[in-house]
Amino acid sequence: MMKKSITAIALVSACLMTSCGDYNKVLKSQDYSYRYEAAKEYFFSGQYTKASVVLNDMIAILKGSGKAEESLYMLAMCYYGQGDWLEASSTFKKYYTTYPRGEFAELARFYTCKSLYNDTPEPRLDQTSTFEAINEIQVFCEYYPSSVYKDEAQRMMFELQDKLVEKEYLSARLYYNLGNYMGNNYRSCVITAQNALQDFPYAKRREDLSYLVFLAKYKMASESVVEKREERYRDVVDEYYAFKNEFPESKYLKEAERIFSKSQAELGEGSTEESLYR
Repeated sequence: MMKKSITAIALVSACLMTSCGDYNKVLKSQDYSYRYEAAKEYFFSGQYTKASVVLNDMIAILKGSGKAEESLYMLAMCYYGQGDWLEASSTFKKYYTTYPRGEFAELARFYTCKSLYNDTPEPRLDQTSTFEAINEIQVFCEYYPSSVYKDEAQRMMFELQDKLVEKEYLSARLYYNLGNYMGNNYRSCVITAQNALQDFPYAKRREDLSYLVFLAKYKMASESVVEKREERYRDVVDEYYAFKNEFPESKYLKEAERIFSKSQAELGEGSTEESLYR
């Protein structure tokens, strides 16, 4: 019933635009029905700032009425339309918490996901909000496994996971570039990259992370103390085979083969792969 009401209002919003009067008049009016109709007029004509001001002022007044649910959802959509992602997500959450079986509950949860998704920062920054967005998307997919919005929700989740992987990749690269400055940063590089590979096995950065592990292990071997050198070079050789098997056409393969040959030479096993099996 509410959806039909909103649809009908959308169809006549152009007509309402000519009869609602001046915005200041709306704000000063004590006729709440008039103000509410004006808010919907602004909403459906895309004037989200005006609509949000009027609706925000009326939420408490409409509480308990038949218009309360509709008004809260429209207010959330106004914030979304303005690009105010934090207010939008907060208001959408308030809607589906207040009306868990409401007519717009599915949409409210979906737009909470979209709002949080839009608010996530670039990979170099703190990713707390990215984890929050992923969690919200997972909850949405659990609540509505057959939703028409499920594919888009999953797409957002995969993009956010790639953002987390990018964050870990940048951290691993930083450790690698620091080398042995104030500690064994190569080991930290390996641990960071391997954790990312384990947590996100289908990430777009998988090849880059795997190669970074290989490079860092080679650096650990080449700069190692004598008693640990052989073991670490053998680890490099093993890592080479794992990398080559998974990425036989890798853009890094030529350089990986060069490092592999140097590692074999350090082990006194020649420069061919077959020598490992003698």
